[in-house]
Amino acid sequence: MRTYNIAVLPGDGIGQEVITESVQTLTTLTQVHGGFRLDTQQFDWGSERYLREGAMMPRDGLAILERGGFDGILLGPIGDPRVPDHITLWGLLLPIRQAFDQYVNLRPIRLLPGVQSPLVGRSPTEIDMVCVRENTEGEYAGVGGRVHQGTEQEVAIQSIVFTRKGTERLIRYAFEYARQHGRKKVTSATKSNSMQYNMVFWDEVFGQVASDYPDIAHEQHLIDSLTARFVSRPQSLDVIVCSNLFGDILSDLGAAIAGSLGLAPSANLNPQRSYPSLFQAIHGSAPDIAGKGIANPIASIWSGQLLLDHLGEHEAAAMLMLVIEEVLAAGQVRTPDLGGTATTRQLGEAIRSQLKGLS
Repeated sequence: MRTYNIAVLPGDGIGQEVITESVQTLTTLTQVHGGFRLDTQQFDWGSERYLREGAMMPRDGLAILERGGFDGILLGPIGDPRVPDHITLWGLLLPIRQAFDQYVNLRPIRLLPGVQSPLVGRSPTEIDMVCVRENTEGEYAGVGGRVHQGTEQEVAIQSIVFTRKGTERLIRYAFEYARQHGRKKVTSATKSNSMQYNMVFWDEVFGQVASDYPDIAHEQHLIDSLTARFVSRPQSLDVIVCSNLFGDILSDLGAAIAGSLGLAPSANLNPQRSYPSLFQAIHGSAPDIAGKGIANPIASIWSGQLLLDHLGEHEAAAMLMLVIEEVLAAGQVRTPDLGGTATTRQLGEAIRSQLKGLS
């Protein structure tokens, strides 16, 4: 039997609640499918550890993940009101993304059956796109600094870093994804009218890569008007390729028009598989509802589905996606973000019950 080793980092806030449902659902799926198993190892890295020990993860945390022979990482949301956000992000998630060269952040944006979009009258066929976000450099490269702090001469500089290698491989991934998944168009998010160096460079590389894919339509669109297009004409978008910051913002907007951040998964991919890839819901740790048991677990469960697809367990991944859609379409079990009263556990149990019905 095929066995995959998975590192599980529940994170903060509602993380423990949604990750528990994700792991239990994946375990149920392995039992129903019967062709593979998942061995999980949990790590208590996050804000509570930072408050105890002054670090989000051990000094050798990256080495632990690399030496552990993990095939993938499931991460819960991170963030705590007691810890500045830049510490939580740079203390755990961004170091993993960069050290493990997870240069693709894949974020599906779909209006699932039975879910109502805030865009009146939109159907699932009209909101179905994928955001391919650069994940290791760009605006989040971490290059910059501050000098003369606390004085009138204080300066803060944050540099945007685009390399040809990083830009080209990300854009090429977007076109390959479109080709492999039967998608017809790749839209590049740019701002080259005002950012005359880095985004003009991005546009040039996009054009060069696009010429290698004559079967895929392509276009570039200024980021400000593209956000409006997400709302006014989402059906005109298919695959969107974008920089780190632009992709971060657009995919949250995409989650909103698709009905809820609780339905928004992501995959941080190292396509060459030199390192384990990481899978996480894109929503935050939601400290205002943490411990209440009402968080929507689907984004985390769907992220587990992306993990299975990455591992090559396509049949199992398709089974899980089908069940998620069936449970939502039935409309009987919904968490408060979807207008219902179900708990996190009840929605997870509904998905697992539907999975068992497939056996």
